[in-house]
Amino acid sequence: MTALLSALTGDPEIEDLLSDEAQLGAMLAFERALAEASADCGFVSAEAAGAIAAATENFAPDWAELAAGMARDSVVVPALVKQLKRHLAEEHRPALHKGATSQDVIDTALMLQVAKVLGVYETRLSSLFAALEELAHLHGDTTLMAHTRMQVALRTTWGAKLASWGEPLQRHLRALSGMRRSLLVIQLGGPVGDRGSFEGFGDAIAAGMAKRLDLGLATPWQAQRDPIAALGNLLALIAGTLGKMGADVALLTQNEVAAMTLEGGGGSSAMAHKSNPVNAEVLVALARQVAGLSGTLNQALVHENERSGAAWTLEWLTLPQMLVSTGASLRLAQRLVEQIRIA
Repeated sequence: MTALLSALTGDPEIEDLLSDEAQLGAMLAFERALAEASADCGFVSAEAAGAIAAATENFAPDWAELAAGMARDSVVVPALVKQLKRHLAEEHRPALHKGATSQDVIDTALMLQVAKVLGVYETRLSSLFAALEELAHLHGDTTLMAHTRMQVALRTTWGAKLASWGEPLQRHLRALSGMRRSLLVIQLGGPVGDRGSFEGFGDAIAAGMAKRLDLGLATPWQAQRDPIAALGNLLALIAGTLGKMGADVALLTQNEVAAMTLEGGGGSSAMAHKSNPVNAEVLVALARQVAGLSGTLNQALVHENERSGAAWTLEWLTLPQMLVSTGASLRLAQRLVEQIRIA
């Protein structure tokens, strides 16, 4: 996304949480937790775990080398492990990443990043619902003309209109809270997803890592992507709800309808009298974009056998953009509600 387009449809806060730097920090947290949990049960030595923790905390990456590794291997972890080993004494290097595979690192890092994104969403949804409630308190009894099938219908109230925007937001907020338990879990399966590479310590190591990383405990899910698809579906519901609100606002602010006005609408290069419902329009566009990407993300459910490079890459191409666009929808919806003026 270009800088100019990002100013309209992006979300710097969410983008930062999904940045290369944020992902690297989450991957280093995985390796640190893996070493420490492995030391707890004797799979590696305490001295090696301490050395690994120190290496991850003081790590300065060679980004060019990581990028080259990503292009070569399709995952960044082999290049990252190679760099980390340079910071370890020879005797401690075998303990780094012991038993784990690249997918363990990347999927767990994603869950750490998504946990922070969901926190932002929950704060914004709560704030948006409160803003709608305030509008309902001020104007809930005010009447306006309802429209069904784009035609004049009967008189209704602003309270009913605002409820149609706000009630789905409450449902989405509850769904986000419930999803935390099923989605934000540890991924630790080893090369083929059966924890066999951990020599019987896999379950204990996973439990120790989950506690350290503040994630839920789960059996390996590397080829079971339904929680990821469910997240994408919920993102489409959130963006779609906000898109419906945007569509209503765009229609209600038409000069011929004039049921509301917007303070600070967008201008025109040719028509000085225009006050375009920019934020409302972008909400509609983002809703349609996220809905389309949700369908694409569902294609990533089709994992061949124990791991699919194609399906996994498809997730990387779609889910981050969905997370950013949903964040942008929440950001713009808050701004839009602040612009609304009801006579």
